[in-house]
Amino acid sequence: MVNKSSHIPIYVQIEEELKRRIDSGEYVVGEPIPSERELSVIFGVSRMTVRQAITNLVLNGLLYREKGRGTFVSKPKLEQPLNGLTSFTEDMRARGLVPSNKLIKFEKQKPPFDIARDLLLEEGEEVYFIVRIRNADEQPMAIERTYIPVRALPNLTEESFNGSLYRLVEDTYGLKIGNAIQQMEASIVAKEDSKYLQIDPSAIVLMIKRISYLTDGRPFELVRSSYRADRYKFISEIQR
Repeated sequence: MVNKSSHIPIYVQIEEELKRRIDSGEYVVGEPIPSERELSVIFGVSRMTVRQAITNLVLNGLLYREKGRGTFVSKPKLEQPLNGLTSFTEDMRARGLVPSNKLIKFEKQKPPFDIARDLLLEEGEEVYFIVRIRNADEQPMAIERTYIPVRALPNLTEESFNGSLYRLVEDTYGLKIGNAIQQMEASIVAKEDSKYLQIDPSAIVLMIKRISYLTDGRPFELVRSSYRADRYKFISEIQR
């Protein structure tokens, strides 16, 4: 399983073998893998080499550690294509998962300058500020902070904002969604968000800023989201 004369580093070979065992189902989701000591015997290498391979798989979200218990196989990451404008609710249902929300905050406010600028608001205009935890099968996937111009969706209430915003916009308000501009970067999770997402305070998250527009060009939503990098990944198809 390990070729010590190969130009491929031994820890990388071990990573690939562990990935193979996970993909084949030999190592089951939610179950522990063999200990570092056991793997060092299996592969005939030092524990330090095994530890490096495991650490890389943890950083990539394939494994996770529990202090005092061992290292376990993670659930597969959820994939979201970047070639279409869909809501979180629509994405989860398309994957056979049950989406749900936990509303943390819903209020009207005068937005910060940069939010007002991006939403093309006049001075003094208000927005709805909504903070939600987005869940899939009751597991937290992301925390969203959403800003919606009051004039775009008048009379919006907590009760109406309980499912897909896009469905609400199109079905209830009779508006047509056109496009969105999205930015993405990796970051250390904010301390407040780590509690909501149930992740380590030093964990990596995918930070996304998205401005969505109606077909007439009016922005109706600005959302800043923090997605769990250990449970979520974004994919895109690129053609020449």
